[in-house]
Amino acid sequence: MNARTPSVSTDIARVEVVVIGAGPGGYVAGIRLGQLQKKVVVIEKAAPGGVCLNVGCIPSKALINAAKLYEKAAHGADMGIRAGGLTVDFAQLQKWKDGVVAKLTGGVRQLLRANGCEYRQGTATLLSPRTVQLVEAGSQKEVLFETEHVVIATGARPVQIPNLPFDDQRVVDSTGALAFAEPPKRLVVVGAGYIGMEIGTLYAKFGSQVTFVEALPTILPGSDAECVQVVARKAKKLGMEILLGAKAKGMVEKGGEAVLTVESKDGDVQIPADKVLVAVGRRPNSENIGLEIAGVKTAGGFVAVDRQMRTSVPNIFAIGDVAGQPMLAHKASKEAEVAAEAIADRPAAMDAVAIPAVVFTDPEIASAGLCAEEAEKSGHEVKVGKFPLSALGRAIANLDTDGFAKVVMDADGGQVLGVHIVGGGAGDLISEAALGMEMGASAADIGMTVHPHPTLSEAIMEAAKAAQGEAIHIVNR
Repeated sequence: MNARTPSVSTDIARVEVVVIGAGPGGYVAGIRLGQLQKKVVVIEKAAPGGVCLNVGCIPSKALINAAKLYEKAAHGADMGIRAGGLTVDFAQLQKWKDGVVAKLTGGVRQLLRANGCEYRQGTATLLSPRTVQLVEAGSQKEVLFETEHVVIATGARPVQIPNLPFDDQRVVDSTGALAFAEPPKRLVVVGAGYIGMEIGTLYAKFGSQVTFVEALPTILPGSDAECVQVVARKAKKLGMEILLGAKAKGMVEKGGEAVLTVESKDGDVQIPADKVLVAVGRRPNSENIGLEIAGVKTAGGFVAVDRQMRTSVPNIFAIGDVAGQPMLAHKASKEAEVAAEAIADRPAAMDAVAIPAVVFTDPEIASAGLCAEEAEKSGHEVKVGKFPLSALGRAIANLDTDGFAKVVMDADGGQVLGVHIVGGGAGDLISEAALGMEMGASAADIGMTVHPHPTLSEAIMEAAKAAQGEAIHIVNR
């Protein structure tokens, strides 16, 4: 470990904690540390909020919501609602989306300030375990922070593939895809994971001809297989083409359009495209921040941490995407609170029973805990209860009946091992399941809990009852 010696002319400041990164991990760490009376500075290269607020979670969900609203309005005839001459002003939609982002990032700045956190914009590098160099954005002025603790919250970035490098014109990552001036006539999405499927689906609703190229034998790998089938049916209904077991080999420009060569089961195929979105995963931002100099160990690019988010160097912590899977904003925020509590010498550990995950496709998929196959491999004898949204009054009234709720229960003790929901509002419903699992709830506990009627949440209650053979509004099997 070789610490770098700073220039004698560099300004030096002393703080208790330096947080590097201001995404949903970093800014939450800053806020909680401020609440715990720590003198903290949060350093971010760009705008506060990180990828999530600026070019990820929030802008994508804004556009997804707009696309869903447009689809509903265009297909309201069954309800007697007929919208003539329906159009989309995409420039105004993008302006509205940017306003949503600006409001939230501005709110982060205010929260940091209100909790006594200093926010600095620039590039941060570890010079030693207790020294962080800041090169300020714009002025390029150097400031050294001598600190007791450091929290690494540098996030992740899209993976590039050699034969389709990003050019921000024809070939884009998710950031570029959320900033299109207009929906592309033909969009090819390389990768049918959650990012690719979410963005491809929203553009299909706005009229784009969307083709997915996925190397694996299924879309949305890692999600419950039965839930995925429901999404696949809707994708087909929207006219999206999905090539499974296929690989993008390269792209050439021909006559003002891109032509993608794809290796498929039936040989090479040529797919014309106006835009190509590459969404094959994300990799941690662990390079060029001085981890090696500070002696911080990494594994596969991720920073190795313990249950308190402490790295191999005791006074340095790492949270969020850079600290390992799953790469989820809410996981980063929870880890931020754990790290802050540990720094303040409070008892804290990352011990979540279940970290819920949501895929904002149409319909949505939300999961917490184990699927039936995983539970069986773990040695459980399981019973599964399913309740279709087509039997649920609120879903029928919403004209949104695709999907179901599924409860995976331990057959012996009745403990809930996992809950999987596919359907409208799944992402808002899954928190009940996560809370139940954290509290050690049984399927009987959920089934006996009075749920309001008519609501979508009744589907979880009925699925829990179905696992016990006691469902009311479907025939038990």
